[in-house]
Amino acid sequence: MTGEDGHAPAARDDDAPDTRGTDDRPARDHAEGRVAIRGDAVRVERGDKTILRGVTLSAERGEVLGVLGPSGAGKSTLFQTLVGEIAASSGRVELLGEDVTDLPLWARARRGLSYVPQTPSVLWDLTVRDNLASYHRVVHGRAGVEARSAAVARLAERVALADRLDVRAGELSGGERRRLELARALTRPPRVLVCDEPFAGVDPQQAGRLGDMLRALARDDGVCVVLADHHVEEALRVCTRAVLLLDGEVAAEAEPAAFREHPLVVGRYLGSWTRTIPPPPPRP
Repeated sequence: MTGEDGHAPAARDDDAPDTRGTDDRPARDHAEGRVAIRGDAVRVERGDKTILRGVTLSAERGEVLGVLGPSGAGKSTLFQTLVGEIAASSGRVELLGEDVTDLPLWARARRGLSYVPQTPSVLWDLTVRDNLASYHRVVHGRAGVEARSAAVARLAERVALADRLDVRAGELSGGERRRLELARALTRPPRVLVCDEPFAGVDPQQAGRLGDMLRALARDDGVCVVLADHHVEEALRVCTRAVLLLDGEVAAEAEPAAFREHPLVVGRYLGSWTRTIPPPPPRP
């Protein structure tokens, strides 16, 4: 998860360029202030291997976008590129209308982006209270003890960990640890929250609880949530829109009900084509 020690205001809608009279949806979205994060023709190469082949996608404020696909499709690489953990070989990344392609992870965090990576990041030997207090200190500096304590209590309440504040993180269940990581990401309210495999290692009941929290963040707070997960049904329950990533490219995009029925989703991801039809040959 990223640290956020500052928060730059988003570009005002009335400062956006005038795109009236055009048919370009991304341009209109920027003008109306809806697009929160966008990747444009993002390509990532590692040595002689191409991981992402010019991926273009965007997610709006108040939306939960699911990026789904089989293992090796490039989901984690895409997320690491969007948040600034790795650099794109070519293409462009925009955050709240600003070109952040050349900015590192910490600078994007200052602009309102929080990241919950796939790898667990809690401090195992500290209690829930001390985990949250430590992260609050990183984000907010020398805040008073009372203010920090109140903030910790609010965060714990929000992710249903108020009764676990004095439990060591290493003793929490998988779902509780994921909720603790979510609370840390909310230490400074994000504008964009990127979650890689939030339901990994979480039982179905806890996954449903966590999914409800992510959906509420988008619905009630206007946060743009972008997630990837192998728990397809839970991800589609939470998402307002889903993208299928195959072989480093966007292969399909639809609302959840239509996404389930898309031929490529059924065949290459949820169905049996992968057992009967070989994948396409690699492209340069």
